[in-house]
Amino acid sequence: MNFIKWLLILIATIVIAIGSFLFYMGFHDGPIEIFAGGAFQTGKLIQGPEPDWNDIADLATFEVQTIEPPRSRTTWLAVVEGRIFVPSGYMNTGFGKVWKRWPRQAEKDGRALLRVSSEIYERRLVRISADNPLIPEIVAVLNAKYPSGGTVEQVQMNDTWIFELAPR
Repeated sequence: MNFIKWLLILIATIVIAIGSFLFYMGFHDGPIEIFAGGAFQTGKLIQGPEPDWNDIADLATFEVQTIEPPRSRTTWLAVVEGRIFVPSGYMNTGFGKVWKRWPRQAEKDGRALLRVSSEIYERRLVRISADNPLIPEIVAVLNAKYPSGGTVEQVQMNDTWIFELAPR
């Protein structure tokens, strides 16, 4: 009986620790790796002409924050024809439906912020249709950078969604 008591205390401690960490992350200045964060609190808002996005093409990841709700995450990127694209996989899985809420939120309100090297850019997350002629090139760029093994068919079957971070 003593073992069960200590096991329950251990489980409760772990649950409280994880819950506390996730609550803290909701207020944190941006994400930490795979853990979504709160709204950006630091960085300089850059306005004016579009930068040359090819300069960030080699970055492994960058941070994106949705405006409503104000949550941020780290994501992969592909720069194709000077435009920024982000993928969201696992959209048809149970895991994806729980973990990947931001794509559905972005379809409702695509306003977003992009933070790169402490510079923040106002953007719109615009879902790219599966028949867009850039899809094969976007998938090729993503596969060259990441071990995703993504395919055009996954985009066509809505397993993977692709968003452009378009100007606002």
